Amino acid sequence: MELTWTGVLLLLCILLILFSSFQMYKQKGQLPRGPTPWPIVGNLFQRDVLPLFIHYQKLVDKYGPVFTVWNGSKPMVALCGYEVVKDALVDHSEEFGGRAEIPCQKRMFQNRGLTATDENKWKELRRFTLTTLRDFGMGKKRMSERVQEEALCLVEEIATTKGQPFDPRRIFTSAVADVICAVVFGNRFDYKDKTFIEHQRIIEFQIKHSISYLGVVYNTFPKIVEFFPGPHQSIFAEVDNVLDYIRENVDLHKKTLDPQNLRDYIDCFLLKLEKGHNPSEDIYTLEDLVIMVLGLFIAGTISSSQASLYSLLAMSKLPHIQAKVQQEIDEVVGRNRTPTMEDRLKMPFTNAVIHEAQRYQPTTLETFPRATTCDTKFRGYTIPKNMAIVPLFSSVHFDPLHWQTPEKFNPNHFLDENGQFKKKDAFMPFSAGKRACPGEALARMELFLFFSTVLQNFTFSLVGDTKDSDVMSLYTDFRNNQYPLIRAVKRSEDSCGQ
Repeated sequence: MELTWTGVLLLLCILLILFSSFQMYKQKGQLPRGPTPWPIVGNLFQRDVLPLFIHYQKLVDKYGPVFTVWNGSKPMVALCGYEVVKDALVDHSEEFGGRAEIPCQKRMFQNRGLTATDENKWKELRRFTLTTLRDFGMGKKRMSERVQEEALCLVEEIATTKGQPFDPRRIFTSAVADVICAVVFGNRFDYKDKTFIEHQRIIEFQIKHSISYLGVVYNTFPKIVEFFPGPHQSIFAEVDNVLDYIRENVDLHKKTLDPQNLRDYIDCFLLKLEKGHNPSEDIYTLEDLVIMVLGLFIAGTISSSQASLYSLLAMSKLPHIQAKVQQEIDEVVGRNRTPTMEDRLKMPFTNAVIHEAQRYQPTTLETFPRATTCDTKFRGYTIPKNMAIVPLFSSVHFDPLHWQTPEKFNPNHFLDENGQFKKKDAFMPFSAGKRACPGEALARMELFLFFSTVLQNFTFSLVGDTKDSDVMSLYTDFRNNQYPLIRAVKRSEDSCGQ
């Protein structure tokens, strides 16, 4: 009897593999070329394929700038190089403006907020959010002053290290998070607030898991992985705790809402609900508000804080560039006032360094693909509707056709022959087109004001023997959870006597 059941199970496995193979190879013939997938698991366990941001160049050399890879039985089309990515996201923004379903995101965000697959809902919530953020000063002087205040808080916190080695991650993340919290919740948090720190840790852990190998496996086989223990179980439970915290804040806002004195994003959303927006449209709901707040906290914290930390690591490794930035700050701003956004136009080298730090930063957005909204003819291929699309921004930022020395940290990429700042079309740290980051203006403001303010006050250096490490290896170590300590010396006390 046992042998009979064993035979039945074996036969079912064989039939499943054959059916999966038939479906995959049927699709494969209709898609751009790419590495041959294995049945059921696709390219998941093949060397030199995933993660794409590491292996894309080998695949481009073999298959061209448009190719297909497989997460399990699900194909996704990768786009490489500036010309191809721009063609898709900007020139064909409507066709490539969909959102692919990501099981990890679906589990967390419940198909609500800006992760909603409903196009009308997504457009309306994005429009409302952009309008509300602008009303609270996004990109304006009022917000600039708020970021300046936070930059001074950051300087005070760094000063407490008194020149001793420290890990800069938590205070920089807290500074960036406090800016978005002021907009969303109406108040900032102390850098040592335990709840504030714990929520940052949860979000960071969730992001790291989503771009990790285990996260890719979860997104490939969510229904199977859910039955097994692993980090995904604790992550989802912890994110649910953050959502409960947000719900408590929303309830408190409801009790104290004053339509004549709107304090923050939550108040504005609640007022929209109070005015009786048609509930049958299911666009503005309390749960959508909770998910929107979580999404804004994640988007407004992780990317900007990492970019700030990467720029600090680069300066710590490249003291000659750090000194040149500080010289420009001294000439334009001096030591007696805080840098402002108006100063940026007079500080081309500092602006160029910030942009180069973003360009040089490894990106892993392949775990958050887009999707086609219709059958699309593109670069000689017909890509079907709802196909997952992965624009590889690392391939844009390291495209040798658009960067003179792509593999080298070089601020001259953003300077013209007269030493003035120049924009580069092949610079897409906030994505591009229809799904570009809605918080780009705030992120740019934070990066400039935090960077210029801390370098106005401190000289940074790495601790330990890092002479054999270049900037990219430091970035890679940081991404892999190997965090170097740094030292911040007050500039009035540094060896240059500046």
